[in-house]
Amino acid sequence: MTVRTCAAVAAIVVSAGCGASSPEQPPAAGGQSPPPLNVRATTLKDGFSTLDRLAEAAKREGQLTVIGLPRDWVNYGEIIDTFSDKYGIRVTQLEPGASSKRAVDAAAQLKPDVFDLTLDVAVASAGRFAPYRVAGWQDLPDDVKDPSGAWYAAYGGYMAIGYDPRQVKPPATFADLLKPGYRVALDGDPLRSDAAFDGVMAASMDARTPRPERGVQLFAKLKRAGQLTEPAKANVIVTWDHLQAGRNGESWKVVIPGGSPLGAYHVQAISKDAPHPAAARLWQEFLFSDEGQNLLQKGYARPARGEAMLMKGTLDTEQAAKLPKASGPPVILTIPQADAAKTYLKKEWTKSVG
Repeated sequence: MTVRTCAAVAAIVVSAGCGASSPEQPPAAGGQSPPPLNVRATTLKDGFSTLDRLAEAAKREGQLTVIGLPRDWVNYGEIIDTFSDKYGIRVTQLEPGASSKRAVDAAAQLKPDVFDLTLDVAVASAGRFAPYRVAGWQDLPDDVKDPSGAWYAAYGGYMAIGYDPRQVKPPATFADLLKPGYRVALDGDPLRSDAAFDGVMAASMDARTPRPERGVQLFAKLKRAGQLTEPAKANVIVTWDHLQAGRNGESWKVVIPGGSPLGAYHVQAISKDAPHPAAARLWQEFLFSDEGQNLLQKGYARPARGEAMLMKGTLDTEQAAKLPKASGPPVILTIPQADAAKTYLKKEWTKSVG
């Protein structure tokens, strides 16, 4: 999961305070009605000027097709059900476990309306998307949205260490995992899994600079010590904080390592060949509304509009307080950094770690 620059970290870092309500479409300054939506419906015969008109057209279509959205990923199950109930639109879920690349590659055959993608895949596939700017566009940091509206970040997260406090002490850094007693697992094979690759990269940070050889060396040492294992046998798992925090409790704790924490965003896009173009745009409006962003946060994701919502008093700060705490702003890998690291791992991981 990659983002081109690290300037837009504020949307990942969410402050915690008292609870707040979350109206879906807050009024503009002075209590006036919201301004018309900036809808760039290039594949439609008729444009829309308000959310109500967009919703009417989407209801007439009656359907939305999504791909690669597991119901247990950032609370997508509740998000899909809420959207469907709210607008009376049937949501068809294709290949919930599909990777970002698979979702884009399968689009010509399966014809989804919308995508949830890692940024590297979105940037490489931008020509396949219909430009669109959601009503909350101005709240999104500039570096996590394409100026033309081809893609735009919805949520982010930190790479974290989850651990069983009954068996091991809280690790403060990745180097602590080399101490006796830690049985460590990645979330898959780093040559095939984005989460596992990012786990290695999180362990590679050196003064906010990714050095993939450091990550490979750490996991090679764990392997030689017999401490690198599979998740079912581990008392420590390295993966995204929103996956860890969902199981947080007495038997599982989550820590974002100090130093240079790794972060990433997931972005949204509309297929330029969307069979249900109005429903696709309404889905984006819902995801980026206060309601949708708070539902993503309920799944322990960091909403991309979080900073703006906090300032407006529409962020669910009670839920924000439950998110794992980070020592500072995250490092966001650039696409060239991620590409170089993947090339290095292809050469070194198997012979060093196996």
